[in-house]
Amino acid sequence: MRHSLLAVALSLGLAGPALAQGTTPGSQPPLRCAVDGTFAPHAFPTLQGGVQGFNVDLFREAARRMGRELVVDSASFSGLIPAMNAGRYDFLCAPTTATAERAANMLFTEGYLYTAFQFGIRRGSAPITSLDELRGKAISVNKGSAYDAWAQANAARYGFTVQTYDTQPDAVQAVVSGRAYANLGGNTVVRYAATRTPQFVPDFVIRETRAHWSAPLPMGATALRVQLENALECMKRDGTIARLSQQWFGSAPAEDDAEHVVFPGTGVPGLPGYDATPREPRC
Repeated sequence: MRHSLLAVALSLGLAGPALAQGTTPGSQPPLRCAVDGTFAPHAFPTLQGGVQGFNVDLFREAARRMGRELVVDSASFSGLIPAMNAGRYDFLCAPTTATAERAANMLFTEGYLYTAFQFGIRRGSAPITSLDELRGKAISVNKGSAYDAWAQANAARYGFTVQTYDTQPDAVQAVVSGRAYANLGGNTVVRYAATRTPQFVPDFVIRETRAHWSAPLPMGATALRVQLENALECMKRDGTIARLSQQWFGSAPAEDDAEHVVFPGTGVPGLPGYDATPREPRC
């Protein structure tokens, strides 16, 4: 009897992506994840009281391919990682920047999006092709954001002035109204704002700020990470993530963007917790 139980436990522990992809929905308990439900277009409230957005659609489809239902909670981002590490969530659906500091305390899947600093300008304005072209111009930012910090730190170097606003929509309106030449924000938020404001268009991306937005999991959840990453990689290969990106952010990702790229190994290359063992997606 003990040998039989051990065999079952081993079979569950060693179950790989192929088993997860073929599992009948409902035969395993739902996966639990959480988002910051105020971060449009990644996750924001529906009129019915739930949440919608790119990340909600992304991970519901990933869970479906894993043969699992998905329960999505909405909470403040500051509490999500502690709650996951306390066992409340299996992983986080919220867009989370993979950093070395975070990767020392949790596992990350490979990136499904790149997060980067991007400028948006008024339609008809001359495009920005380098940071040197900002000299003498006013840049709007959301007060207290990472983009505000970058702008304040680089204003003297590139010769621009900084206008801070209490909200990102206010910073966008400063550009549309002509008070500022460009708005600096996150690439997905800038692209989303352009879908809502016809006179505002995405422009120059500061490529050196590019980082992976990945799904974090608790330390030790190596089998689940492989299954989740496998599903995401299959969604890259068949174009699902690129289609969701265009649907929610208003423009098609480039071929070298993370929506398309299947990265080698498991996790984010170069960060703690990365497993370089070659692994072919099983779709």
